[in-house]
Amino acid sequence: FFHFYAGICSALKLTVPSHTIHGIEGQPLHLTVDYNFNATASEIQIIWLFEKSQSNPKYLLGSVNQRVVPDLEYQHKFTLIPPNASLRINPLHISDEGNYIVKVNVRGNGTVTASQKIQVAVDVPVTKPTVHTEPSSGVVEYVGNITLKCTVDRGTRVAYQWMKNGKRLHAGPNYIFS
Repeated sequence: FFHFYAGICSALKLTVPSHTIHGIEGQPLHLTVDYNFNATASEIQIIWLFEKSQSNPKYLLGSVNQRVVPDLEYQHKFTLIPPNASLRINPLHISDEGNYIVKVNVRGNGTVTASQKIQVAVDVPVTKPTVHTEPSSGVVEYVGNITLKCTVDRGTRVAYQWMKNGKRLHAGPNYIFS
């Protein structure tokens, strides 16, 4: 019995990206899924769910034999074009960050099922930086200090790097970074 069961399990193969998928806020994002099975299918069902940490998975959409059944709340945002199991998200929002679960059920001689999880991170493009000087005149004779303060309004994973004449500045007696 065990060998027969293992054989049925291996009949359906579901392939998704193994690494975190990064998307850009406001842009479309495509989650690529491939599946294949070595049996004759009378019905193919594809289901997409979304889960944030500490919350139950939400149904996004699904299909049975190429007929798509959307969740009315999300029908304008998520697209599935069966028999392809890939999901298109458009537009992407910060709130879309989390895990997307795809489940494929194939009914033929018995039902085989497989599911996979895809992790999505949403990046917000960094806005143009603003630099403020103190004192505001920017004029300092031999003895004084000048403070340059750089800020950005929006952006995820922001890293600041100061340059002078095209060369990277390092902390030392003349430069203090905070």
